[in-house]
Amino acid sequence: MKSISLTIKDLLNDKAYGLDLRLIAGEAGLMNRLYSSRIQKPGLALTGYMEHLHADRVQVLGNTEISYLRQLPEELGRKHTELLCSYPMACFIVTKGLDPPDFLREAAERAGIPLLLTAHQSSTFISLITKFLEESLLPTTHIHGVLVDVLGVGVLLLGKSGIGKSECALDLVIRGHRLVADDVIHIKKKMPGSLVGQAGDTIQHHMEIRGLGIINVKDLFGVSSIREKKIIDLVLELQEWDADQEYDRLGIDERFQTILGVDLPHLKIPVRPGRNLTSIIEVAARNFLLKGMGYHSAREFHEKLLARMEVRSLGEEVE
Repeated sequence: MKSISLTIKDLLNDKAYGLDLRLIAGEAGLMNRLYSSRIQKPGLALTGYMEHLHADRVQVLGNTEISYLRQLPEELGRKHTELLCSYPMACFIVTKGLDPPDFLREAAERAGIPLLLTAHQSSTFISLITKFLEESLLPTTHIHGVLVDVLGVGVLLLGKSGIGKSECALDLVIRGHRLVADDVIHIKKKMPGSLVGQAGDTIQHHMEIRGLGIINVKDLFGVSSIREKKIIDLVLELQEWDADQEYDRLGIDERFQTILGVDLPHLKIPVRPGRNLTSIIEVAARNFLLKGMGYHSAREFHEKLLARMEVRSLGEEVE
């Protein structure tokens, strides 16, 4: 899987997380890339101790760091900052709107290391940028299908084009369930091991129904009929009925589909005239919830059947 990264320019252009950054030096390094969501406060590095410096991380300079630099003799301050900027630093961010020493600005400018300023307190900014980086650097993928919220269960409907995924989702919405995404689903991996799906901005709240065209579910059924995003819990694959294929009739053995390294319960649902797919999907969601509470209907039935067979076998021996 290709490494996900951000540029320092992406931080500067942020509007959604309120990082409130402005560039004061080192414009040449705005395309420096970030691969980690972790940040560092380079306290000891400012003294010349570089043993545990992580140059690829965002370096946050707060009141302590700026005060330390300001009380240094200028010659020593220049020496330490020149040494620090000799490393391939991603960027420096000064918090609280503090005015950094001129020798730090000059060293960052010469080295092409972006020096940015924010008005936030250090603790507030660290929280904001950590969330921004974690969200932006998550592994992602796109899947063709439909994602619906059925009784609180995120159900991902898969199947070849035209098999009826959107029609099933529309019927579920009419029954009071909620649409998350139709056609193209953007999936992000949340740590430690869950997947969150959502629609793209362009097609959000819309569905394509063959014969009707594009409809806006939010406008037709109200805000209670849609969700912005949902954790994916269950994968249902709709398949055309094949008389020569054997389908699971007991549900004892569980199958999984792996997406972005996460294993999701996977069921194959054969499609043919007369089958009420919407009801089957609802029951699948209810059964998933039941399993989450520790009740596995198929296994319990199987165990009871085996126990009855053992009792009958013992009775025959006695006779």
